[in-house]
Amino acid sequence: MQRRRIFAVLASAAIGGANALRASPTGEQRQSSQVHVAWVAEVLKRMQTIKPGMTRQTLLTAFTTEGGLSTGLQRTFVSRDCPYFKVDVEFQAVGRPNRDENGRVTLVEGDEDIILKLSTPYLQFSVMD
Repeated sequence: MQRRRIFAVLASAAIGGANALRASPTGEQRQSSQVHVAWVAEVLKRMQTIKPGMTRQTLLTAFTTEGGLSTGLQRTFVSRDCPYFKVDVEFQAVGRPNRDENGRVTLVEGDEDIILKLSTPYLQFSVMD
């Protein structure tokens, strides 16, 4: 009976020790994590170079369009580095009215449109049309 208890205690200790070892990151895992963090920081820096007052053409150097509902003056854009990093953007039309003769927001997009509002970057899975 005592042998069984000793075996149970030793088995528990071995399993607990193995779990503890697995939970602590290795040097290689820490280095990999640091590389990922540095990459995310660089992507965020690139995204933050885009500011209100810039043109749609400038925005497209760091971002590309996302699927989903949009108009010519309001759209979600995704980072060129990772499609899960997103911003929502509102524009002022340049060289054309914001609305058609019926009062509907234009669907036309122009490279010279000016960024009015730019959301804080956020994470979200891709939207597919």
